[in-house]
Amino acid sequence: MIKFEEAYKIVCDNARILGIEDIELLEATNRVLAEDIFSDIDMPPFNKSAVDGFACKLNDFNKGNKLEIIELIPAGATPMNDIEPGTCSKIMTGAMIPEGTDIVVMIEDTEITKDNKLKFTSKKSNKNICVVAEDIRHGDLVLSKGTYIKPQHIAVLASVGAVKVPVYKQPVVAVLSTGSELVEPDQMPVGPQIRNSNASQIITQVKQAGGIPLYIGISPDTDLLTYENLFIAFAKSDIVVASGGVSMGDFDYVTKIIEELKIDLKFKSIAVQPGRPTVFATMENQKYFFGLPGNPVSAFVQFEMLVKPFIQKMQAYHSDIQTKSLPLGENISRKKADRKSFIPVCIKKNEIYLIDYNGSAHIHSYVAADGMISMEIGCTELKKGEFIDVRQI
Repeated sequence: MIKFEEAYKIVCDNARILGIEDIELLEATNRVLAEDIFSDIDMPPFNKSAVDGFACKLNDFNKGNKLEIIELIPAGATPMNDIEPGTCSKIMTGAMIPEGTDIVVMIEDTEITKDNKLKFTSKKSNKNICVVAEDIRHGDLVLSKGTYIKPQHIAVLASVGAVKVPVYKQPVVAVLSTGSELVEPDQMPVGPQIRNSNASQIITQVKQAGGIPLYIGISPDTDLLTYENLFIAFAKSDIVVASGGVSMGDFDYVTKIIEELKIDLKFKSIAVQPGRPTVFATMENQKYFFGLPGNPVSAFVQFEMLVKPFIQKMQAYHSDIQTKSLPLGENISRKKADRKSFIPVCIKKNEIYLIDYNGSAHIHSYVAADGMISMEIGCTELKKGEFIDVRQI
């Protein structure tokens, strides 16, 4: 066994970026920007009104002069008249400011007299003018390479005409489940059979990590069929994630086949709980293999801890792990401390509490979990009131 920290470093050190592709703007959400984006225009591109109001001379406003309304300027229209002393133009939010304007007075601070003149009803007003290029100048950097694109970034890209967005390619991740006892979720298990929950879970985790899942199916526990399914998986993907068949049982063929194929086996056992028999291997053709334990919790946890950051790093994305430091609401203890433990917890009134957890097959426990805490090797007890980092899931 190797320590988790060593396994994590090995995994991250072996990730490679697949390349860059240009995609349509509306397809770019949740992708990673591969190049810096610069503005092709000033923003705003002209002096514009920040409010619905009246554009006029500041001197006329300060003196409280009644003004002649010479024009209505809607957004998208070019003003036809300049503002001279004693005149004003009614103007809508976002419309271009006419020449000669010093201030836009809000409609709420004005009234129209019986002789159709503008009268100010307030002695104070902001200028309410958005000056050309006050937000962004032509050539300014608007989004940096490595940005994880969210809806607000889509708006920025659209505003500078970046309709073809350079992003890092997503890895194709083949998902293979092993076990003669498995049937698909739409089937009713009979006798010793169980439904294959791991594949659905891992496929969803791949999507959340930014990969493209490719489901290979269920491989029965024979060396020939396991070999054939692994061969297909490697041929069609950048990363193969297999669940089950990686422990020391008589029918655990996955690790044996990986070793026989002379694939570079980086590790096959980690000092963690759950998930000790986790495998990572690399191939000369720059393809990768993760073997996860068959127990659902083990597969879930080790995907989150190792496979997810690997998929993200292949897209040059380094996600910030969301953690909260909170006090324990109860004592936590364990008898054995030879492995690092990941423990599901819930948060109540800003305190950490254990949830019912019966072991690595108990995936239902994670439905109620707000996150995970860890107990390091050698640690047998955590005291109530002690502040612990909760990794949110």
